[in-house]
Parts: sequence; structure tokens; C-alpha cells
Amino acid sequence: MHRVTVTLDDDIMAELDRMIETRGYQNRSEAVRDLARAGIRQANEQADLARECVAALVYVYDHEERELSKRLTRSFHDHHDLSLATMHVHLDHASCMEVTVLQGKMREVQHLADQVIAERGVRHGRVFMVPVEIEGQKHSHGGGPAHRHQHVHVCKAG
Repeated sequence: MHRVTVTLDDDIMAELDRMIETRGYQNRSEAVRDLARAGIRQANEQADLARECVAALVYVYDHEERELSKRLTRSFHDHHDLSLATMHVHLDHASCMEVTVLQGKMREVQHLADQVIAERGVRHGRVFMVPVEIEGQKHSHGGGPAHRHQHVHVCKAG
């Protein structure tokens, strides 16, 4: 372990202390270590946008917004190679939430997520990407005939 001295202004220190209390950290060092790990992981992911990922795109939208459903459907059809599945939830009379599972290059997944989130009528949106390695294999399951398919291996967290 190394000891590092960091100077923080009062506002950031107050936010850090609130986070420590809310999340139940034992001390400031644990919280700062977690924040550093998350920042390093995020920087590494953003630096390697050619890397493969699986992702969850979560967005809330006004289902009464004119033509929004058609525009969203068109976006996903235009990127059908990235989209694996979507779950649709009715939140209230005007709001729906969708969670779409995506797989592909981080750059392409981020581009699609940005496009969806920027649509007029989408109120909130966020994408969570997990770096993976994709391996093509040919083998059998349970003694049946061999077939080729992909295996997705989640990369170890930074």
C-alpha cells in the first residue's frame, strides 16, 4: 500500500462524506480507492472503443411523443447486428422504460446509445458497457452433433 495526500475543496469533501455514509464505507480511504478503480476502469474502456462489449441501454421515454416509437424501432433495425433483446415496461400513462441488451464494438454501441438517448421524447437514458472477449468455437453439447457458435468471456475488472 502507498499513502497519498490529496487536497479536496469543502464541497467535494462534503459529497464524499455523504457517499461514505450512504454506501456504508468504513473510512475515506476505502471510498477513494473505489472511486479511483472506477475512474481507471472508465478511462480504460473509453480509450479502447474498438473492444467488444455487452451492454445494457436503459431509457425512459414519452410514448405519446409523435413518431418516437417508429424512430426508435428504425434505429434498432438499422443496428440489428448490435441488438440482442429488449424489455418494455409501462411506468405510467405517458412514460415507458426500455432496457435493451446490446453486443458489439464499444464505439458502435456508444453511437447507438447516443442516438437513442438524443431522440426527442426520450427523457432519461444511460448505457452500461461491460468489456468482453468473443471466441468462436465448434463443439457439441451433451453428445449431439458439433456446431459453431460464439462464447462471450467477460474481461476481468480493472
